[in-house]
Amino acid sequence: MNAETTTIAPHGGTLVQRVLEGEERRAALSRASRLPSLTLDSRGVADLGLLASGAYSPLTGFLSRDDYLRVLHEMRLASGLPWSLPITLRAADGAGLRGTVALKGPDGAIVGLVEVREVFTHSKEEEAQLVYGTTDAKHPGVAQLYAQGDLLVGGDVRLLERPTPLFPELALDPADTRRAFAERGWRTVVGFQTRNPVHRAHEYIQKAALETVDGLLLHPLLGPTKDDDVPAAVRVSSYRVLLERYYPRDRVLLAGFPAAMRYAGPREAVFHALVRKNYGCTHFIVGRDHAGVGNYYGSYDAQRIFDRFTPAELGIQPVRFEHTFFCRRCGGMASPKTCPHEATSHVILSGSKVREMLRSGTLPPPEFSRPEVVQVLADGLREVVV
Repeated sequence: MNAETTTIAPHGGTLVQRVLEGEERRAALSRASRLPSLTLDSRGVADLGLLASGAYSPLTGFLSRDDYLRVLHEMRLASGLPWSLPITLRAADGAGLRGTVALKGPDGAIVGLVEVREVFTHSKEEEAQLVYGTTDAKHPGVAQLYAQGDLLVGGDVRLLERPTPLFPELALDPADTRRAFAERGWRTVVGFQTRNPVHRAHEYIQKAALETVDGLLLHPLLGPTKDDDVPAAVRVSSYRVLLERYYPRDRVLLAGFPAAMRYAGPREAVFHALVRKNYGCTHFIVGRDHAGVGNYYGSYDAQRIFDRFTPAELGIQPVRFEHTFFCRRCGGMASPKTCPHEATSHVILSGSKVREMLRSGTLPPPEFSRPEVVQVLADGLREVVV
């Protein structure tokens, strides 16, 4: 790989690789059938794959107690390296959880191994308060935490069976995206995280960022989300039609991020940035209410949290944008920084309002979303409802 087109180093300096293949994988699978086991939920399966592929570098497995506690209280690993979300394996019963333990998916198939380092307990309420900023069980991340087992299992993992991706052509590991960036000669790359369709406001900030870097990684989250979020298949269709008609093809790479959404607001914004650093991004867009849900977080808390770290220790540059909108009087996209007009001139719709409009057969205006995108969403959501 040409040094001039090599992107930044992974978080911690080394891209973790813990995927077993070939004869080593076959032997491990044979051995795993005779081992004690733990069953993962869909988020656990996603985390296992991301740990093994290096997306969560420098983590080599689920957090042990020292790392877990420091992440909770300081947003750092025991080594001092920034890390904002606890990546944990929970169990209801610790019996037999020692040495090598097989990991099964929800369907009972063996997907990996964990070398159990320790089994420990901690307060779910404290984790909820520190990670999500609330102990309210109505928060989707808190609700999932409360539904899990009380014991935490720390240890390194090995991946034996990858889940079948919904879109195989978008299933790019960090090594794959880094290789793609190098082949394209991109030395600076801005990442964009989304669990929603890309509307005009998103397009505006992506293209504004693209003016200053070599390429854009459009990296939608394709793992588990809330039931009322737009289904991944519908969203991917909307991304494709938008990129085909409104973006320069040689400046954008579309890939899937197979993580589960945690809705942890500010902490998840830092997590999303560090993970995109592992995928090879040098910059990361942080917009209004990044990874938020309901009214649990302030509109710009997810931007302010980056100030708690030095640029050198994060190693990826956050690109902060205010809320953007179409202004009828300006005749184009704008933000509070550039538009002098009153709010009545601004076309602003919430995600829930848009979903409600689409499901009722009403199409959002072209000032809010490209007509082609709106049509894809309307058709896709109509099929889901039917």
